[in-house]
Amino acid sequence: MRQAEKAKVGVFGIGLAAYWPQFHGLKERLEGYQRKVEQRIGQWATVVSAGLVDDTPKALQAGDAFRSACVDLVFCYVGTYATSSTVLPVIQHAKAPVVVLNLQPGAALDYAHTDTGEWLANCCACCVPEISGAFARAAIPFRQVTGMLDPEPDVREPAELAWAEIEEWCAAAKVVHNQRKARIGYLGHPYPGMLDMYSDFTQHQAQLGTHIEVLEMCDLDVRVTAATPAELARKAEETRGIFDISEDSPSDPLAKKPDPEQMDWACRVSVGLDRLAEDFDLDGIAYYYRGVDGNMYERLGAGLILGCSLLTARGITCSGEADLKNLQAMKVMDLLGAGGSYTELYAMDFRERFILMGHDGPFHLGIAEGRPVLRGLGLYHGKSGFGVSVEASVHKGSITILGLTQTYDGRLKFLAAEGECLAGENLKIGNTNSRLRFALEPAPFINAYCSEGPTHHCALGVGHVLGKLKKVSWLTGVELKVIGQ
Repeated sequence: MRQAEKAKVGVFGIGLAAYWPQFHGLKERLEGYQRKVEQRIGQWATVVSAGLVDDTPKALQAGDAFRSACVDLVFCYVGTYATSSTVLPVIQHAKAPVVVLNLQPGAALDYAHTDTGEWLANCCACCVPEISGAFARAAIPFRQVTGMLDPEPDVREPAELAWAEIEEWCAAAKVVHNQRKARIGYLGHPYPGMLDMYSDFTQHQAQLGTHIEVLEMCDLDVRVTAATPAELARKAEETRGIFDISEDSPSDPLAKKPDPEQMDWACRVSVGLDRLAEDFDLDGIAYYYRGVDGNMYERLGAGLILGCSLLTARGITCSGEADLKNLQAMKVMDLLGAGGSYTELYAMDFRERFILMGHDGPFHLGIAEGRPVLRGLGLYHGKSGFGVSVEASVHKGSITILGLTQTYDGRLKFLAAEGECLAGENLKIGNTNSRLRFALEPAPFINAYCSEGPTHHCALGVGHVLGKLKKVSWLTGVELKVIGQ
């Protein structure tokens, strides 16, 4: 697996320096709470701590430290009352998004026995409106998480919900961190005439930070040609360990048991793709090439599905038909641990109220229901060549789809919906296909989806991850439209 890096998050606590000589032990108590916050966040992100900030000079130092560390997100932990002048400079200098953590240490005060010092150790909500007002007047976007620091036997939900949200913020920051550092290979050209898929590379780098490495088919050809017998044997063994090899399809005369030559070629191209990804240090590949009259580039283009499915399962996401926007959506889903498989609308089932969705590859093998199948196809519909293709469905249960499109003014825009993958008969045509049911019936769902100007591809992932996607949207500034809400 290609290991994604954790997000780098700054954490600082706040308090009022005037309290420390007045209330013995208060500062140390709050610092203990802050250590607990940092340790918990450290499970999901790399923490850069600025300690407890209780005056303006320390705020400036904290902001500079966060900027020097290039943090992706800043958490402001509110331990007690603090003036907003100890908060605003941190974020102004850090130049990173901020989430305010309003986490009360207890469920309620012991009103009959609480003195001023104890109240101050629990009054984190006191300055949150003041901080919010300062951010608003300074035109600094912000978000808040409000709840409890720890659960208590009879009051658990405020802590559990707050920490679940903080974990989602760390997951979203991880996406942003890795997208900004990602190197995406662009191999070939878009499928001719699919205007929805044409992309502006500069806009992708400007809005998501992703570098696009333009590749030639020659780059792949030379590496496929150099594949050794030992490498081919290992790839064949890997393939047999993951896939079932099909017999002839009972329903489609184009879908046959793969012959040895098709399998050998798919494995050889897969070895070349592995080298291509390694040599160019790629985090993903958007690919398509038509070729003509059975020439080498046509054969290469026709042999990519197996290798790109294997790469996608390793975290090097691949999108067919050179759909760069959909590759970005697949990458987001993969970084969230949801998979993210290359998908489009197939058909509507009005009797059982679902939409059949899939594609001719690649497939994210990490979210397959059972063992995926390799089928030989006598032709790729609408494309040149023939070869081996992947047939599979995603895990049954909750799913999320994520698309990425582009608006009239050049802005990227996410489209998402949650639903479920249903059990039932699937097509045996050498393509991935899954039965997906959403909150809306098939017809109104597609009408609502298309009203947002999508591309015809999307990334299909497992689990409901809309909460995380909303946070990715906020951190990146890329609009998110949720279908069915």
